[in-house]
Amino acid sequence: MKRNDIIKQCVEHKHALIFAAGVATAIIGKKVIESQAFKDAATRGMATVISAKKDAEEAFQDMRENAEDIVVDANADTKKEIYVESKE
Repeated sequence: MKRNDIIKQCVEHKHALIFAAGVATAIIGKKVIESQAFKDAATRGMATVISAKKDAEEAFQDMRENAEDIVVDANADTKKEIYVESKE
């Protein structure tokens, strides 16, 4: 059989090849997902995400508290200007 004949047969049976490739991918994917190295990497990744989320929440809380302080200070200054008693 020549190389061209093999290629022609593969092209004629492309659906079977696609199915076989899908099965092979599923089997290999299952093995990878079940491996301890993948589980360890996923756990480290999740820990990193949780840590980043916690840091972002803390930073947001700090910004919120600072913004609230600025608003309180601005309101206090405004009230002082409104209620200044004249020395008449």
